[in-house]
Formats: sequence, C-alpha cells, structure tokens
Amino acid sequence: MNETDPITASEAYKRFRSSIPQRKVVVDQSMQPWVIYDAGPRHVRSPLICLPPVCGTADVFFKQLSQLAVAGYRVISVEYPVFWSIEEFCDSFIKLIDHLELGKVHIFGASLGAFLGQKLAERTFRSQRVHSLFLCNGFVDTTAFKQTGMAKAFWAFPAFLLKRQILVNLPSDNLEQEVANSIDFMVERLDTLDRQQLGSRLTMNCIDSYVEPHKLKDVYVTIMDVFDESALSTRCKEEMYKCYPDAKRAHLKSGGNFPYLSRSADVNLMLQIHLMTFQGTRYCAKDPSLVHPDEIKAARGELDPPRTDRVTSCNEEGT
Repeated sequence: MNETDPITASEAYKRFRSSIPQRKVVVDQSMQPWVIYDAGPRHVRSPLICLPPVCGTADVFFKQLSQLAVAGYRVISVEYPVFWSIEEFCDSFIKLIDHLELGKVHIFGASLGAFLGQKLAERTFRSQRVHSLFLCNGFVDTTAFKQTGMAKAFWAFPAFLLKRQILVNLPSDNLEQEVANSIDFMVERLDTLDRQQLGSRLTMNCIDSYVEPHKLKDVYVTIMDVFDESALSTRCKEEMYKCYPDAKRAHLKSGGNFPYLSRSADVNLMLQIHLMTFQGTRYCAKDPSLVHPDEIKAARGELDPPRTDRVTSCNEEGT
C-alpha cells in the first residue's frame, strides 16, 4: 500500500478539508459539475478565483484558501469539468460566475490555469469579467509545447499515456524537501483524474492557440516566475514579458512548478500585494471592513508595499 504524501497527511490539509466544504455546481445540464471551494466573506463580489494546472484539482490551492480567507479575502478554487475546447471552457466559466452572482473577478492561474485565465479575459474584453490576472508559470502560446499536432488525438489516449505526458516534465533528482513534497502531492492529485479529464486538459493545453494581448490592455497583470527548475522554458517566460511589457513582475528564487504549495507564504504575500491595488474600490477582494487605511494608502501609491529578502514583489522592471 502506498504511503500518503506528506502534504495530504499534514494537519494544515486536514484542517482545510474539515473547515471548507467542497461544492459541486452545475451550470449546464449537459456537462459535468464544477467542483469548487469557496472561502472567506460571501458578500465580496470580486473574489480571487484560482485555476489549477493540467494535473491539479481544486484543493491544490488549499494554502491560499485557508490563509487568505483568514486575512479577510474571498478566495474560490475550481476544478474544471471536461471541456474539449477553450471556447467551451470560457462559456461555462462565465455561467459559473453568473451562477455565483459575482461581478468582475481576479484570477490566479497556474500554468494551464494561467493560459485559460488570459483567454477568458480576452473573450470578455468587450464586457469585462476579469479585472486582474496573477499568472504563475504562465504562457501565451501553446505551440511552445510542440504538441499541437497531437492535441486532437488526446481524447483517444489511454490514461497511463496521458499521465506520462505530464510526469515526464516533473523533475525528480536533487530536490529540496518542500519542492519534493509539492510534486508528491500533485502526483497524488493526478492519480484521481480520469482519462477524459486528463485528455481534455491536455487538449486545451496543447491545441493551437495563442493570447491576443491587445485585448487585455485594461486588465491589471502580475507575472510570477520561479527561477529554479520548472517545466516552462525560458522562451515561454520571455514571450510573457513581451506580451505584457507593463505588467508587474514577482519572482521567486526557488519553488519549482508548484510554488503555491512549496512557497505558499511568499506566494500569498505576492497575491496580497497584487490585490492591494484594488483596496478601497468596488473590486476589492477583501472584506471592506477589514481593510486597513494603510492598505488604501499603499494602493494609491502613498506607501510602499511590504517586501521580503526572498521575493522581488511587484517590480515593474523585474530586477
């Protein structure tokens, strides 16, 4: 019998599962339900919505859900139903935020989630539903993965081959403990996904598609990158910077592919700095009664945001 990975066995994860209920939301009778966790004050109508990578489930952002909710933010993490096109995803996601009676939302997207967040902002640019994007290990063009020719065949692949497509990109040697634990946790989540879920996500990740950044000119963007080994190439990161020359940049020296697990304290700080821009506005993701006056001053540029020696926080030049 396989041992449970350290993160799943941790007290923090157990507290999360016992305190924040999982919900299933049906927005279209012809499709599977969305799986969501919704933490924090429900009266906040512009929450932070977390979109996972190909191998992720809704609980991979449990450290953001637990810790940011305590600070007064509303955070929603989702798990995708089966979609075979990005258009299907966008249409269903809009129905989901309508069902939840949300206004403009802030999106924290990781890898595939970052790409889908950008495509959603692009899709709704005439009637904006995405107010800001926090992009972790994101990309703007699926051709970077050199699998566009194979993408339309993923629906027919057996589950073990689909899993191999993902596992081959995960490092396994000379990893620090927190990064290794994050990989173990994500691999365990990967094992819970069925063939259709994996095939549909890989299809959206690899089908020939790209972001039209000129349609996102009114969306506030922060790009977060990790400088140690990750599945993303340097080319992908450089393309992101070119598409969003005015984006804020947040960098971590290490953390691997899943820094929201391995470096959650730093990532949560970056998210709060990103969201601080909207304090005192109708698009605030935090309970207005908990917003400190200094946060509003920081949002107006009257105070410097907090910094740490491990993080380059929201630096326009990325230095």
